Amino acid sequence: METVTSLSSKDTIELFDQFVIPNYTRYPVSLVEGTGSWVTDAEGRRFLDLFPGWGCNILGYSPPAVVEAIKEQVARLIHVPNTWYIEQQGRFAEFLCSRSFGKAFFCNSGAEASEAAIKLARLHGAAKGRYRMITFERGFHGRTLGALTATAQPKHHEGLGPLMAGFRYAALNDLDSVRALVDAETCAIMIEPVQGEGGVRVPDPAFLQGLRTICDENDLLLIFDEVQTGMGRTGTWFGYQQTGVTPDVLTMAKGIAGGVACGALIAQESIAADLRPGMHASTFGGNSLAMAAGLATGATIEQDNLLQHVTDNASHARQRLTNLQAQLPIIREIRICGMMIGIDLSIPSGPAVSLCMERGVLINSTQETVVRLLPALNISREELDQGIDTVTDVLQQMAEQRGE
Repeated sequence: METVTSLSSKDTIELFDQFVIPNYTRYPVSLVEGTGSWVTDAEGRRFLDLFPGWGCNILGYSPPAVVEAIKEQVARLIHVPNTWYIEQQGRFAEFLCSRSFGKAFFCNSGAEASEAAIKLARLHGAAKGRYRMITFERGFHGRTLGALTATAQPKHHEGLGPLMAGFRYAALNDLDSVRALVDAETCAIMIEPVQGEGGVRVPDPAFLQGLRTICDENDLLLIFDEVQTGMGRTGTWFGYQQTGVTPDVLTMAKGIAGGVACGALIAQESIAADLRPGMHASTFGGNSLAMAAGLATGATIEQDNLLQHVTDNASHARQRLTNLQAQLPIIREIRICGMMIGIDLSIPSGPAVSLCMERGVLINSTQETVVRLLPALNISREELDQGIDTVTDVLQQMAEQRGE
């Protein structure tokens, strides 16, 4: 067997240029290993990652309990199809549902979870001829065709029409715009309790409560997309638990298995029954490796009291960044919900990514003007401060360059 050795970043880039479809804009760096909130490239440079794995590495890189769980499981059983019972799947379903509600269906990603929710909503409404769904501007639900149509951002639709029929888009925090779209063919409303890709935008609690009322009055399903907010990201197990509103259906993915590909849908028991045999499936959904990783992730969050740690770090970050906003006119708004941090600028935020990377800190830019951070739940206070220090220096530099 050929031994795999680490290539230089340059060599890996050349390999990609020859064999990999260039559908991603990539930074010219090859990452090869990581521990906690730190990741190392092929040349040995270390980066403090405030956006690890696009939010999937919710415990940072290579969390010990998750690594050990995968090692143990892979030596016993890698994969069996869902025509058999899988102990780990039952146990992880119990873990998630006992901290939320209902019954679970497992898949591999957030887009797949969204697709499952769309199908479930249509199946639930089929007897009454209902199939339309209402989603929200700036929302994001995935890149498969159904999930993409649910994503009310025209830039993601370019060149892909005609899109899937049956979706209508409402304005966030505007109940009248929602009511105007409800008709006899509407089956569900789907919303993120915090818009992640949309710029860490937090809906008003009264708006979410109003959506619950509209759904109850019109016999619609209320679906919360918690792909980014689930598994403790907001300081509670799920974002809805901070809103006073319980949805009928809940989707999740990203960090729920500590960086291993995994998605899930949870539905109230009476609604879950509509996803009957033969109507939906996922070959690798709920596989033993992902389930073992998910159980280890959940256990770590509880054993290390990370929900409280997230709440404390969020409060600290809010204080620091609010103070920074008072000093820098280019900062329009600070939006924080747990370890979801958005810094909305009056100028393009893209340059901040490169400037931070030059200083050894990895961040994200979204919606043209928002610096977005999704630190690991277990990031230390010292690491968080180090990252904020770098972001502060970069934003100050950007402000000075504009004479502000």
